[in-house]
Amino acid sequence: MENNDSLGEVLSNLKEKGYKADLNFETDTFALYGGDLDMRLNPEEFHVDEIDRIGNGSHPNNDAIVYAISVSTGVKGVLVDRH
Repeated sequence: MENNDSLGEVLSNLKEKGYKADLNFETDTFALYGGDLDMRLNPEEFHVDEIDRIGNGSHPNNDAIVYAISVSTGVKGVLVDRH
């Protein structure tokens, strides 16, 4: 897990690596959803390749965790968790 200061920088770096799909948490099940691809992913269908933590805890509203996720079909995407 890397600790980075800028969400924009992390997302830009991941986009350069091919992580282009925007993924979100499903609300009713433990799954991910890719809206632009109309794709639902159950936990066994994806792999977390990289985790980046943004912020340092001093401003919790600015903290986030970015997950770089890949699917066996070749789709790569990011999930941003702002806690």
